[in-house]
Amino acid sequence: MKYGFIKVAAAVPAVKVADTEYNVQQIESLIAQAEGQGVELLVFPELCLTGYSCQDLFKEQLLIDKAEEALLVLLDITRKLDVISIVGLPVQVGSLLYNCAAVIQSGQLLGVVPKTYLPNYGEFYEKRWFASANDLTATDIYLAGSPIRITPDPQIFTTTDGVNFGIEICEDVWAPTPPSNRLSLAGADIVLNLSASDELIGKHNYLKALLSQQSARTMSGYVYASCGFGESTQDVVYGGNAMIFENGHLLAEGDRFSFQPQIKIEQIDVERLRTERRMNSTFITAQARMRQSVVCIACKPVTGKEFELQRDVEPHPFIPKSENMQADCEEIFNIQVAGLAKRLYHIGGEKAVIGISGGLDSTLALLVTVRAFDKLGLDRRGIIGVTMPGFGTTDRTHNNAVELMKQLGVTVREISIAKAVTQHFEDIGHDPNKHDITYENSQARERTQILMDVANQQNAIVVGTGDLSELALGWATYNGDHMSMYGVNAGVPKTLIQYLVRYYADYIVGGTPTQNTLLDIVDTPISPELIPADDDGNIRQKTEDLVGPYELHDFFLYYFLRFGFRPAKILLLAKKAFGGTYDDDVIRKWLHTFCRRFFSQQFKRSCLPDGPKVGSVSLSPRGDWRMPSDASSALWLKDL
Repeated sequence: MKYGFIKVAAAVPAVKVADTEYNVQQIESLIAQAEGQGVELLVFPELCLTGYSCQDLFKEQLLIDKAEEALLVLLDITRKLDVISIVGLPVQVGSLLYNCAAVIQSGQLLGVVPKTYLPNYGEFYEKRWFASANDLTATDIYLAGSPIRITPDPQIFTTTDGVNFGIEICEDVWAPTPPSNRLSLAGADIVLNLSASDELIGKHNYLKALLSQQSARTMSGYVYASCGFGESTQDVVYGGNAMIFENGHLLAEGDRFSFQPQIKIEQIDVERLRTERRMNSTFITAQARMRQSVVCIACKPVTGKEFELQRDVEPHPFIPKSENMQADCEEIFNIQVAGLAKRLYHIGGEKAVIGISGGLDSTLALLVTVRAFDKLGLDRRGIIGVTMPGFGTTDRTHNNAVELMKQLGVTVREISIAKAVTQHFEDIGHDPNKHDITYENSQARERTQILMDVANQQNAIVVGTGDLSELALGWATYNGDHMSMYGVNAGVPKTLIQYLVRYYADYIVGGTPTQNTLLDIVDTPISPELIPADDDGNIRQKTEDLVGPYELHDFFLYYFLRFGFRPAKILLLAKKAFGGTYDDDVIRKWLHTFCRRFFSQQFKRSCLPDGPKVGSVSLSPRGDWRMPSDASSALWLKDL
């Protein structure tokens, strides 16, 4: 420490899920970089030796043993290094497994810190594999050949220059009373956080505010490292956050969604922090005495009054509302792109097949795929866009599909489904003049079969185009457009897709022919185009005439899933939000449709392909939403 400064770093290594040998090599490289630049404290992401997203592989003894072996390798590698490195790994203590941070320096294991707060909600289910520090009794163990005491009590580490630091792990800082509160009051100048937080719309700004406030509240330095490229994108995407704060001020921030390992280095003024603490009487009082008991005071009963909703209600909760609209849209694109890129990288894929209809969903999926190919350095011609005109395809959508593919420089294929579906009708004995569900779904399944078989031909994956709104309503043909090999739009609702495509047209390709094509697609009525057009060649089958306006359904979906509101409350909010657009009976009608379809169509969601979570609402059966396919909707329908 010179003039009160200490050099710290947050590192985000490349990772391969469950490949400890690869992971330790990546960590070694970043430790060497840090040592060469005089870093004194270096923190890595949560469970970085194994990868955070191993899921039930954490139950495998082999993985636990290999993580310990990897730690032993790091101890040997750092034998002649001064930098203090903090890495994450699972640690077995008796019959329990803990999510831990190991502190190593100069070939020695200085300490092990177990995670206290285990998230078990939404896409997280850590309690499935790990025990909390609160479940731990101080125990002497051998880890990587070193005798060490693992304890639930706060631990303060002191550098040779007298800088005190403590450690918390990911969810710990999200808790109402984070361990860093106690650590700071016990004298920690700096808190290091090993994290594995996934990316969602708006979450990054919230995270930055949270870390900034925690750093300010504890008057500490705060160094945060979260896992990034290489973690599984089965249902979520990890952006690779690296941030360093000093008393609430952001000193350094890494490149999110980077596909390369990175290390962010900054100097923290410990002397300044200590001065701030000495001058702050509130901190001194809290440090001297932490109140453990809570006093409860009962409020007096009140007389019931007639309720009137007086607050404003936003009608489009999925649409970004921040002042920096471009940054929000880019964040959404980056989550989708990173998810698809990881899947392509994992399988060594260089080709993708997408059915292009000239509609919104396939358009966004194509834009995402093009950007993923560009970021991976792959030839856009490896994207095979397939337009499959059928009985209901109009000239407008067909022309837009072909023009967009040409403008984006992808491979264009046109395969009519008319002949094959006509033969299928003959095979199953269906009257082609009977425009029923069989007539419609036969076309959807034929298109999916074509895409799957073309993918087999080309050694490619089929990129799904279905969106979150369609999943909620079950507006997809089972084993038809319901299926793909990776669904990039699975976490994006219809209203947001319209917004994103318009954003792309105006800000990314503005002033080009592609802009005109995209804007016409946005203005085209939403339709599966499975029923023949009218006499003037216009779309006859309009989805919103059949199931209701998507802006209403997205509103219903948001409050139903995000907050678990009952239909009566959702109806109240919707009346306030859409009072000047729809009358009450219309809103009630479509909310009834939403509830009915949401319950009846769960069986389609129970077997969804992988796809990234983008916002706070997800319907993945592996993460946020687990529901029996035969649950009754009676209570919800009666509530209207």
